[in-house]
Amino acid sequence: MTGGAGRAEASGERAVAAGGAIGSVQTGDHSTHVERATMLPAEALVIAPAGLVHLPERTRLFVGRARELALLDEGTGVQVVCGLGGIGKSTLVARWAADRAADHTVVWWITAETPAELDAGLADLARAMQPAVVGTLPEAALRERAVQWLATHDDWLLVLDNVSAPADLRPLLARVGDGRIVVTSRRASGWQDLARTVALDVLGPAEAAELFTGMCAADDGLDPLCAELGHLPLALKQAAAYCAEAGITPRAYLDLLAAYPAEMFARTAEDGEAARTVARVWQVTLDRLGDTPLAELVLRIIAWWAPEGIPRWLLDPVGTPLEVTEAVRRLAAHSMITLRDGTLNVHRLVQAVVRAEAGQATRLAREAAVKLLCGGVRGDANELIPHLRAHGEALAGHMDPADDDEAAAVLFQTVGLAFCMASTSGRALALCERAWRSQRRINGPDHPDTLAAAQAIAVVTGWGGGRAAAGMLSDNLADQMRVLGPDDRLTLHTRGTLAEMLRESDPERAEQLFRENAEYFHRTRGPRHPQSIRARYRLVHASSGGDLDVSALEEFVADAERASPEDPSLHDTLRQALSLKLVDTGETERALALSVAIIEESHHRYGAEDPRTLMSRAGEVAVLRKGGRTERARVLRDVLLEDCLRVTGDSRLTRMVRNLLP
Repeated sequence: MTGGAGRAEASGERAVAAGGAIGSVQTGDHSTHVERATMLPAEALVIAPAGLVHLPERTRLFVGRARELALLDEGTGVQVVCGLGGIGKSTLVARWAADRAADHTVVWWITAETPAELDAGLADLARAMQPAVVGTLPEAALRERAVQWLATHDDWLLVLDNVSAPADLRPLLARVGDGRIVVTSRRASGWQDLARTVALDVLGPAEAAELFTGMCAADDGLDPLCAELGHLPLALKQAAAYCAEAGITPRAYLDLLAAYPAEMFARTAEDGEAARTVARVWQVTLDRLGDTPLAELVLRIIAWWAPEGIPRWLLDPVGTPLEVTEAVRRLAAHSMITLRDGTLNVHRLVQAVVRAEAGQATRLAREAAVKLLCGGVRGDANELIPHLRAHGEALAGHMDPADDDEAAAVLFQTVGLAFCMASTSGRALALCERAWRSQRRINGPDHPDTLAAAQAIAVVTGWGGGRAAAGMLSDNLADQMRVLGPDDRLTLHTRGTLAEMLRESDPERAEQLFRENAEYFHRTRGPRHPQSIRARYRLVHASSGGDLDVSALEEFVADAERASPEDPSLHDTLRQALSLKLVDTGETERALALSVAIIEESHHRYGAEDPRTLMSRAGEVAVLRKGGRTERARVLRDVLLEDCLRVTGDSRLTRMVRNLLP
């Protein structure tokens, strides 16, 4: 065909030329049938020159991340930067890619949250590389041209931002060549067959402060605000922009955040993107978890506890083992929580945002958080050491006291007693007083639970060294006698506690109180019941000034051994007393053998880290010291002291162990 604007020429046997789009061509013995063809201009075969760069606008604010930048530098092939939404994945990769752009012929950034966005980004790459094809080829063909170029070259860098699932990348990764691909994703798992991962954590305190002051020059309350925001870059930028525009200090922002959490989490700068506030950024992830409803419930529950060290077994009652495991797995896979040594950890700001939501779901999750902790306590304050004390205190801090029900009041009382055992009497007293006020509001002043809470206040006051404790406990005993009678379980317990408190200051009254309890248990339980033995031992110990001889202690031990299935702690207490007395009579080897037996049984019964096992080890140190074997005692004391500090912190037990030797 010749002439006209659509002129085309062809030469050679069976050649075909077309000056425009044609509907059908067929030629040759082994012909190819083409239903529709599009003519490409000659310049369509020209690839864009080197130096093609498409990246987000370079941010002026960038701090820290030296380790992660180095890991990206060391990487090859495909790398995935993963972490919680708002932690700064895209910012990190954008900075790294911009600084290394000169090392690559083509640097291209694609927002790839969905497969459709990935395809569109590849098509845009083809347009940028070959502008002549714009308006000529359909999207699918453009995408294919980009993939073919990537497959046949290796001097390029492709950034795929905010990828939702590893499976979305498999078709592309199966075809491309040896260039560099860096992915950002909230998905923390599923990459093992495709790429190496770089897990991104929050900023350090100094880096968080630097990021904030880069946007707002203020320091009043800066460190507390950064800590409250969990050093999360997105939250820091949101707060700094707000402070700068409103002309307020970080401390004022912190006050607003405490008073209006839901509103402040949703606030952004005047021209800020509403979808990039901490109130919205994690909703995308939760939407993806919609097919696992228990995952959201678990997140809502753990939002009320301490952010770290949440035992997985606490969540057992919320579903079947498979359901709970699946909920935890999916939360971890999407970076909403992290897993470590059998515990769950969650960013404190994720917790705060979840708690700030109004509505029935939040209320039900709070009630579930209370009940699950109550179940974890198992009725004994010792069970809170070292596992649940922090979670109980965190729950109390997040809840309005007006929302306390009976379960919460009992829990906070138990947590308070546990803090008292750890010799943090100020926190213990605050929790016990809160429990008493809540019980009084709910049940009135004479309810047994209210009287028990009042007793706890007196006990905590006494353990903290308060001189008014004995008077408080005496008044409390009078109230219990009036309301409950002399033989009620609570009255008996308070009477024994008051007697112990009065041993030195008023030994006569202490002995009388011990006698009343001993007579009651002897009359109602019989002489061989563990409670009768314990009450009789306390009475004899008080009346003898603590100087029982070996034969008397051996008789008590024999009685307790028969009763030990019901009260093994009594048997241990009496054997410890006997071992120390044996040293006085020169039977040190027998005393040591008895101490070792107590340790072994306690270890088997309670576990190595239970405070009762640690206490039994302290008994062996005391026997060695008393028997003159100071060096051996010091070696065992030092090891025990390290274990006590690790398990119970600077507790009453830890200080007792420290004072066993000078």
